[in-house]
Amino acid sequence: MERAIFAGGCFWCMVKPFEEMDGVASVLSGYTAGHVANPTYEQVCSGTTGHTEAVEIIYDPEKLTYQQLVEIYWAQTDPTDAFGQFEDRGDNYRPVIFYTTEAQREIAEQSKAALQASGRFARPIVTTIEPAQPFYPAEDYHQAFYRKNPERYALSSRIRHAFLERNWS
Repeated sequence: MERAIFAGGCFWCMVKPFEEMDGVASVLSGYTAGHVANPTYEQVCSGTTGHTEAVEIIYDPEKLTYQQLVEIYWAQTDPTDAFGQFEDRGDNYRPVIFYTTEAQREIAEQSKAALQASGRFARPIVTTIEPAQPFYPAEDYHQAFYRKNPERYALSSRIRHAFLERNWS
């Protein structure tokens, strides 16, 4: 099994697309890239810990490649918005691909360059690619939120889904 970490705004919206893929063993919502160990949701939301909401994906590379995961990632985000994603604003919602190996970094960089060259977006692709840092699981009530709270999930993700439909379908 291998590990991938992606940040693309609210972690509630990042779980389902990966969890539905054959070869994904688990998707965990959490916090990374900050300076406080084991932060709480309230601390992260305060903007004082430096953390970004992210998902940690454990997957079987025999069934699903990192390249495929990166392609799924792009299609869940607005890669031209560095200051958050959709209705979620601020550094804790910034889009980032966190690589765990040099091979992941190379795949992410090549994929980003290809997306920029594709002309799909008029604005530059600003998603950053950074080395993975400690990942802290979010509280239990955040895990698999789309299944536990489908109505609230639908309301919180409607702007995201409209953008994705317009730009990635």
